[in-house]
Amino acid sequence: MWYDLQTLLALWIGVDIVVALAFLLQHRRVRHMAGSGWWSLACGVHLLALLSVAVRPWLPTWVALPLTNLLFTSAFTLLWTGLRAHLGLPTRRLLQTMALVIAAEAPLYVYFIVGFDSLGARHLLWAATNLTLVGLIMRDVRRHAPRPLPMEWRAVRWALRAQASLMVASLVLAQALKLQPQQVVGLMLFCFFFVFLFNSLAYYGLVTLRLRDDADTARAEQRQREADLRRLVDNLDAGVMVFHPDQTLWRVNTAARRLLGWSVTGGSSLLPEPVRVDWKLLGEDGQPLRRHDMPFERVLVTGQPVRDVIVGLPGEAGQPPRWALCSGYPESDAHGGLRSVVLTFIDITAMKAAQSEQKALQARLAQSQKMQALGTLAGGVAHDFNNILAAILGNADIAREDLPPAARAHESLAEIGTAARRGRELVRQILAFSRQQPLARERLQLAAMVSESCALLRAALPPRVQLVQSLADPVPDIEGDATQLQQVLVNLGTNALHAMQTRSGRVSFVLDTVAADAPELPPELAQACRAVDQPALRMRVIDEGCGMDETVLRRVFEPFFTTKPVGQGTGLGLPVVMGIVEAHGGHIALRSSVDAGTTVTLLFPPVAPALAAPAPKPVTMPRVENPAPPRPLADDGQAPHVLYLDDDDTLVFLVRRLLERRGYRVTAVGLQEEALALVRERPGHFALLLTDYNMPGLSGLDVARQALEADPTLPVAVASGYITDELQAQAKAAGVREVVFKTDAVDQFCEIVARLIKPAAA
Repeated sequence: MWYDLQTLLALWIGVDIVVALAFLLQHRRVRHMAGSGWWSLACGVHLLALLSVAVRPWLPTWVALPLTNLLFTSAFTLLWTGLRAHLGLPTRRLLQTMALVIAAEAPLYVYFIVGFDSLGARHLLWAATNLTLVGLIMRDVRRHAPRPLPMEWRAVRWALRAQASLMVASLVLAQALKLQPQQVVGLMLFCFFFVFLFNSLAYYGLVTLRLRDDADTARAEQRQREADLRRLVDNLDAGVMVFHPDQTLWRVNTAARRLLGWSVTGGSSLLPEPVRVDWKLLGEDGQPLRRHDMPFERVLVTGQPVRDVIVGLPGEAGQPPRWALCSGYPESDAHGGLRSVVLTFIDITAMKAAQSEQKALQARLAQSQKMQALGTLAGGVAHDFNNILAAILGNADIAREDLPPAARAHESLAEIGTAARRGRELVRQILAFSRQQPLARERLQLAAMVSESCALLRAALPPRVQLVQSLADPVPDIEGDATQLQQVLVNLGTNALHAMQTRSGRVSFVLDTVAADAPELPPELAQACRAVDQPALRMRVIDEGCGMDETVLRRVFEPFFTTKPVGQGTGLGLPVVMGIVEAHGGHIALRSSVDAGTTVTLLFPPVAPALAAPAPKPVTMPRVENPAPPRPLADDGQAPHVLYLDDDDTLVFLVRRLLERRGYRVTAVGLQEEALALVRERPGHFALLLTDYNMPGLSGLDVARQALEADPTLPVAVASGYITDELQAQAKAAGVREVVFKTDAVDQFCEIVARLIKPAAA
């Protein structure tokens, strides 16, 4: 023959071994690819079939021939099983069915050798079985292969067609040419060797296609994950920046671009601008960070993460810095070297602003607590101190009346009175600061008050200083105490003139309005403006004087703090101003810098235009609040009889002398029970009960209630060294006619007594 059968078998066995190992290696490398394992097993069975052909001369024919045919059929079955496994189709029933078919064919092959020796029958049985298998494989390819068919699947289809064609051709030629069995086997081996190579390449192409598809899928998934990660990082509120070790920027997300003030529209997060960042970071103290304190440098030097470093990024000109919580992390490569440095930024500008606001609120709370403490102190001290001042003023006036006009003691008594009045004004200032002074509220035009205050200040205006008014028109009215607001404006103007010292310049009073939605308005004041649909009034006193540094600026509203020399200031000017402004529902702010002057800003709530002016509330209660019913004169027809109650013996002695000098009969006592007993014993006898408010045991209001129960027609007045709105309301509810300020001058005190007694005598 022109080919050697043994050589062909040896060559085919070698190729079978190589192909089986190739499929086995692919199966071990890619465990999820089930088809390659079956194809490796098919090559192994095919190898056994070839070996059975090689040892056929040494085996009985009824053993060698059926074994060879059945092994070839099993190899085809395993190829089909591998293809179905590759396509993800079930294989269990297929294997069971083919095992039954092969078991049924074995006795047929033996019968066609031993019982009925027919080469054609054996050939026909083998070809029919394998052609059926090839047809079933082609059916699965047609039904389940991907569309359109890739080149690898087309190669499998052509290999199957070639295999089927060779089987049919070998069957026809063997019958037509009457070939001997040895010739048929040799011819079939020669033809099917090339078909086997084609099949092996085709099926290995399927493995390669699956690997390529898996790789494409993995790359697509990787790209999708990277895209999702980029979108996730890009949409984070936290800024993320990735740097190479040479400080060049590799990646940056939108939040970081926004934090750095870069453009966030149309920019690529992979190629941002600029490539290198010129850091100008600030520390918590607002000073530029040193290089070795910067998070990037610390990570670069130590190789360790840096967490929660507060840094500031300077804003544009005139804009405050933006603050961020920065963390840095080193990112290493596969060899442990530094690959990149990741910096994250969490914008905490709002939190820093909230912290600043909290500190301001804490400072205001501390100031409020100081005011409350001073108010409590004033309430405790004012009673005794006012008693002392009242005794000094009253006795000084009585002594002056007792002296002849030419007596030299008048001068000394005048100085005593002056000193006592200074003490009285100091107490008034303390009470105004602590907001224990009642407000005589009325509708006011702040512009008119500014003009009046400027007219007063011009008398003390140095020639080098110019006083300027800038009054917007129109502005809403306000509701308040004209006297106290006048005091505020004069105090601020006087402070501005003192700040000018020897300088030349201007002191400006600027009155305008601020919209209710302006950020400078406190929430309570803004709400009051919205309630009446009017803007807030803003009063600014601006000087070009020496100004104040931060240390002084933080303490200007502390009581008794002053920068003036000893004896030239009490330190209550600005605290009193703040107390009066806040008592009017307003707000005060102060801005100053050394050698740049000072601006004091006052904000007041407006009054609705349609509202009528409220009734004034003077310091002393109006007589009409509790009108006295008509009552007869004293029962003996003599001068009105006044009952005075005070726990201070000095005032008891003083008031008795004062009223007796003016023709009244006076009964002055120091115990509440004694005064109430006199009222109960002689109802209708006394023309007036004047009682102190702050006394141990029963207060003046308690005495008034019990006295009015005993004598409802008795006029009752209460004297106090500090008068509050609450005290006036309680006095009115108790039936008290008037609340008298205790340190009023002698003449004013006597006028109040006469006014209270006059209705009863009418």
